[in-house]
Amino acid sequence: MATVERTAVIDAPADQVWAVLADFESISAWAGFVDHSCLMSEQTAGVGMARRIQMGRTTVIETVTAWESGALISYVITGLPPVIRSVTNTWRLGVSGDSTMVSLTTEVDAGPRAPQQVAGRVVGRKLGESSDQMLSGLDAHLTGERAS
Repeated sequence: MATVERTAVIDAPADQVWAVLADFESISAWAGFVDHSCLMSEQTAGVGMARRIQMGRTTVIETVTAWESGALISYVITGLPPVIRSVTNTWRLGVSGDSTMVSLTTEVDAGPRAPQQVAGRVVGRKLGESSDQMLSGLDAHLTGERAS
């Protein structure tokens, strides 16, 4: 399994950061590479909530697997190429003075064999770039600055 972690300190209180992450269907408002997002479940909070996101011609479903209000949200991503067994993103929040420490951990399971492990690391690097973009977009959304 390949694991990629990215962190950022966002100049906003944790409750404001959580409010944006917990508004699960609205990722397209702050993640620049997401063209469209909507809920796929009647549930609007907690484990089991699901969203559909569209990125160009790629569509994935993200289903919440862990939810600790104000602190952690984790979701599995389905709809990726079949070479990937599973991908999970986990967002964690922590207080850093008046700011919020945000970490995004991506776990990619491509399988146990060496070629699968290589594929997992390659996909992990690409998803790490996406994580950087999401953290930058989240920061810009909360602080009113333009994402780079």
